[in-house]
Amino acid sequence: MLTISQVTKAFGGRTLFEDASLQVNRGDRVGLVGPNGAGKSTLFSLILGEASPDMGKVSVEKAASVGFLPQENAPAGDETVLELACGKVAQVSSRETEKNGKLEACATFETDWEIEPKAKRILAGLAFRESDFERPAKTLSGGWVMRAHLARLLVQEPDLLLLDEPTNHLDLESLVWFQEYLKNYDGAILMISHDREFLNQLVGSIIEIAHRRLQRYRGNWDSYVEQKAAREEQQLSAYKNQQKEIASLQLFADRFRAKASKASQAQSKLKQIDRMEKIDAPVSREKTVHFHFPQPPRSGHRVITLENVDHAYGDLVVYRGLNFEAERGQRTVLVGPNGSGKSTLLKLLGGSLEVQSGTREVGHNVKVGYFSQFRVEMLKPMMTVLDTARDMPNPVSEQVARTVLGSFLFRGDDVFKTTAVLSGGEKTRLALVKLLLDPPNLLLMDEPTTHLDVGSIDALIGALAQYEGTLIFISHDVYFIRAVAKTVLHISAGHLRSYAGDYDYYLDKSRATSARAALTSDGQTLHNLQPTAAVAASPGNGAGPGLRESREQRRAEAEQRKAEAKVKREHERRLRELEMHILSLEGRQRELTAELEKPETYEPGGAAMDLNRELLGINTEMERLTKEWESLAEKAPA
Repeated sequence: MLTISQVTKAFGGRTLFEDASLQVNRGDRVGLVGPNGAGKSTLFSLILGEASPDMGKVSVEKAASVGFLPQENAPAGDETVLELACGKVAQVSSRETEKNGKLEACATFETDWEIEPKAKRILAGLAFRESDFERPAKTLSGGWVMRAHLARLLVQEPDLLLLDEPTNHLDLESLVWFQEYLKNYDGAILMISHDREFLNQLVGSIIEIAHRRLQRYRGNWDSYVEQKAAREEQQLSAYKNQQKEIASLQLFADRFRAKASKASQAQSKLKQIDRMEKIDAPVSREKTVHFHFPQPPRSGHRVITLENVDHAYGDLVVYRGLNFEAERGQRTVLVGPNGSGKSTLLKLLGGSLEVQSGTREVGHNVKVGYFSQFRVEMLKPMMTVLDTARDMPNPVSEQVARTVLGSFLFRGDDVFKTTAVLSGGEKTRLALVKLLLDPPNLLLMDEPTTHLDVGSIDALIGALAQYEGTLIFISHDVYFIRAVAKTVLHISAGHLRSYAGDYDYYLDKSRATSARAALTSDGQTLHNLQPTAAVAASPGNGAGPGLRESREQRRAEAEQRKAEAKVKREHERRLRELEMHILSLEGRQRELTAELEKPETYEPGGAAMDLNRELLGINTEMERLTKEWESLAEKAPA
């Protein structure tokens, strides 16, 4: 469907792609990854026809439709939300615009009477209410406009769907719905995403932009990470071996080139070095955070307490008789379905919502920081990025500020931009930098990874690993939660239940069907556990005494988990073996194909017959192994 053949593209004096090739077939699910500035957005522009390669060719199958969702700033006009979702105004992509001009309706794909019900179902899945359907799209916030455009693409069902960070503007339940919807999508998908769990659930291969090439890895994100590490290890070993060989040849040449009897042999060694196809040294994967962040002053043991708190929005009661207490050093993630009260609890703790009844008591020497407020309110429009980062009572040095800003993608002259010209994502990153350089000792964060790329998320994780204060946060990023949370607080219909373990402990106890689904569980399948000291037992929080498990029952459950873990490890080990074997065969396949393309291979006495025979055997073996891999991947244990 999509073929990128030997493409070279330079931009701003820098070569982004050199002899890069890629094939995307119907039904493929592909994740596109690479560091900021590697060329991911440029690649999308090439596919959409908005840019042209300097060399090579980008072609889309004739009559195939292409749909594109940008990361932000999609247009909205006087059309209603429903009209936008039906495609009556907006354009799908520059490629389709060139062919068709402005798209009048989705009737190209389906008849009018089919479109509207479909659009309404999809809008509902993306959390639009029926009362929103007739609202003018231009009255929506930027995030909701992006959702409406996403609905439009899903209604139209293009053959090739290009998605640039599609989860940025989705709440958790919409994300889960969208993830499940894409699993049954008929077309091919090429997506850029920082959400590792999203990639794990959806993609069958990862394309990494590295060394100006497009390198394909079979499997999901986790598989890519393992294969990349193995490949880097192999490359390092091959590089070291070649360097040893070069050093040995060079030593011989240096020693004997002046000796008449050995001069020709020494010259031969030098030519041998010149003829070698040099192996590049692997690029070292540097840690994102290279220094210690400033630490907040130490708070008292009891950080914050809510006692017998009621809170309602008009007639909608969120909490009644709520009791909550956080202790110094806790790292707690709040989970539960939309509307359960997670954000309300965070706002009550942060003081941005006043307690309507009951008491909120902040502990000794506690300084509260609520991240959601900082995204907009703390930034001064005419101040530069660098000055904003250093705008605090005891500013860090310019070097430290620049280093942290670099970790969050503000590099070079970017630090001299004013905050007024920054995008929403850039403002979020700058707000995080400012917060981390002058942290409170009670840090409340609502979806801190939104608009961050993988590198910036790792930078945030690195900073929080050093953080010595108390952290309570909401996130739909499973990778981030696993890396940061030490306890889990489940909230459902205003009732709290605490799990005194990390996210995997919570998954085990909640019997969740998946790591993502557990974030929005309503609590119906959760075990009755004793509440921990962090959540007081009361009728308001639903943390009743529960039933004490017998020793035998706990032992039996532990044995069952152990057996299940062993099966899963064996399954994953075999998958990795198959992936590495397939990877090795692909390498030999490329070598044989290159040999068979040489004219001398077919000369008398050449090896064409033997090479063809070996290539046929490899193709057969790869087909067999790929089928086994696909079968195992489908039967992966939960």
